[in-house]
Amino acid sequence: MSPAASTPNLIDFASKKRVITRLLGIALIVGMVGTSHPGTSFAETEACQLSGDVFRNYQPAKSINSVPDTQFLAGDGSKVSLQDYRGKGVVLNFWATWCAPCVREMPQLDRLAALVRGNAIEVLTISEDRKGMVLAPKFYEKNKLRDLPVLVDKKSELLRAFNIKGLPSTVLINAEGQEIGRVLGIAEWDSAETVNFVRKCLSPKK
Repeated sequence: MSPAASTPNLIDFASKKRVITRLLGIALIVGMVGTSHPGTSFAETEACQLSGDVFRNYQPAKSINSVPDTQFLAGDGSKVSLQDYRGKGVVLNFWATWCAPCVREMPQLDRLAALVRGNAIEVLTISEDRKGMVLAPKFYEKNKLRDLPVLVDKKSELLRAFNIKGLPSTVLINAEGQEIGRVLGIAEWDSAETVNFVRKCLSPKK
């Protein structure tokens, strides 16, 4: 048999190997979501399991660790950190005015903020613009964003602390200040399914 004739068999084997690898990867991810981690209750882990098409780009945390205490700026110029939000769930979104997908999902994040505030969950949108202290307030005013605080990561220190590689990226943080998982890219933040997931996953446990 010539090399050319044997090529289809090699491709077929490689394809099967890739399928098996992907299935194992999916099983691993499901196992990670359903496995309790130190410092996180079994009930909380169960509440953060995905169902349906809530997120197609969600990555559960490989281990539950405290988030960085790196400081960033509030709209009035004061310094804050995620430690200031302990006791509340946090949806931490990294965005910029030059990022088209970011701009598209900001109104949805604004609506999400209004919907989950009563559940002791804060939606924090962190501007990565170099002139964020000027650009972010103008953007909020122009787009009538009323429920998101102006927050700026002036030197991208918080972005680096989370090892974020692209925008938009969103980190889900529980009331104990631990990362539960992250969403890479755009999402439908104000859909009923997403709002229910955020409430179940991030609301402080009584």
